[in-house]
Amino acid sequence: MIVTHISTRVLRCRIISGDAKFAGSIVLIPRINMDVSEEDLPIPLRRRQFPVRLAFAMTINKSQGQSVKHVGLDLQSGVFSHGQLYVALSWCTSGDHIKVILDPENTSRKTANIVHQEILNGLQM
Repeated sequence: MIVTHISTRVLRCRIISGDAKFAGSIVLIPRINMDVSEEDLPIPLRRRQFPVRLAFAMTINKSQGQSVKHVGLDLQSGVFSHGQLYVALSWCTSGDHIKVILDPENTSRKTANIVHQEILNGLQM
């Protein structure tokens, strides 16, 4: 979900992942009251806030089909499934905006793209 507009009472957001029938939909998220009434407090507390949590990361599988301006990949342990590296690299709109973290002991500055040849050999071309 990406926040597209912030007002004092409502966030307007666009859904970018999850169930395909909701992808691209605009949703409104209102501020809600959070009441705290613990026995050790002399007065009850009430906070008014948006029920959202900031996220800076997305799994490679969750990102499939997305287009983003900047991508950071943590490849210190490499990818673990067929085609994941291709998917991760292909959702950035510009190669200049891709940043990759590799294992510091990896002096070759390379990582493996896992390709299962048995999948490709079964394709009719």
